[in-house]
Amino acid sequence: MYYEIHPAKILQTPAPNDPYFRQAWEFCRDWALEKTAFVLHTSGSTGQPKPITLTRAQMQASARMTAQALGLQQGDAALVCLNVAYIAGTMMLVRGMEIGLTMYLVPPSSQPFEALPEETDVDFAAFVPLQVQTLLESQPSRLDSLKVILVGGAAISGALLTKIKAVRASVFSTYGMTETVSHVALQRLNGASEADKSYQLLTGIEAEVDERNCLRVRGNVTNGEWVQTNDVVVFTGERHFQIVGRADNIINSGGIKIQLEKVERAFEQVWNRSARYFAWWKPDERLGQRLILVLETAEVVDVEALKKALTSLLSPYEIPKELIRVEKFRETPTGKVDKRATFASTQSL
Repeated sequence: MYYEIHPAKILQTPAPNDPYFRQAWEFCRDWALEKTAFVLHTSGSTGQPKPITLTRAQMQASARMTAQALGLQQGDAALVCLNVAYIAGTMMLVRGMEIGLTMYLVPPSSQPFEALPEETDVDFAAFVPLQVQTLLESQPSRLDSLKVILVGGAAISGALLTKIKAVRASVFSTYGMTETVSHVALQRLNGASEADKSYQLLTGIEAEVDERNCLRVRGNVTNGEWVQTNDVVVFTGERHFQIVGRADNIINSGGIKIQLEKVERAFEQVWNRSARYFAWWKPDERLGQRLILVLETAEVVDVEALKKALTSLLSPYEIPKELIRVEKFRETPTGKVDKRATFASTQSL
């Protein structure tokens, strides 16, 4: 089941019966009636979800930046398959309304094209990595038929990145958050420029780092105010940067500071299965914070073999002291792994 939205006709279009489609219809109708402010909620992946008010001008600025960066034009068709209650899905609607895109709306799922007729042409879509992974396995031709693809909301594994490089459509990884009205930087994942592993700031975005080397940005999308992040970055050029990890993902284990993302990147090189994982910590009387690794699998894992494989990639202090298996990770409403909730569930067993 899908719902088709034509921006120029939205005020003449009757409300759909389906609650999810109606939510999108109501937003688009409010946009057409020039509503000036909208309340959204952060995803909750890095903390408690919170309401945030965004102005029409901020959202318009974001849509225009994206249109310019990706070459989107009036008359193009977009697949809207991310939850429209959150910033990624909401901004797909805004781009459609502002640019004049025909929008095909489907409920969020791992198989977003299943609801669309095969002959439906789509130029532009935004996905989370899980959707891209599933489509590459089941319907790779649908990805190839697109012109531009955005991928965001979670980390992209090395195995998935290798597959993405073979996609004919232009694929970009996004960097941004609700406070920046979705992405403010893009990284090309395939094609001639994929060798540059840095994110490039979009036109109109300023950026700098604080004393922790954490990024902060401003532009019309932030009403000209600086938005501080906890993302530790390294600038590789005037408008290009690479992400090292989150400042709040640095733990102190026995006096040694450990960046959890570094542990995850090393584990990816020795883990030959598709199961998800993340590095985390648990309280420890001797170490303060004990480094652990949480795996989404019910299968038996050779922990000692994995630790041995990691010795060539990490220092002894950076090798997880414990591996915890979880049958199913907890997730936020936007499909991101809720690490805190997942770990907490293992402690209540």
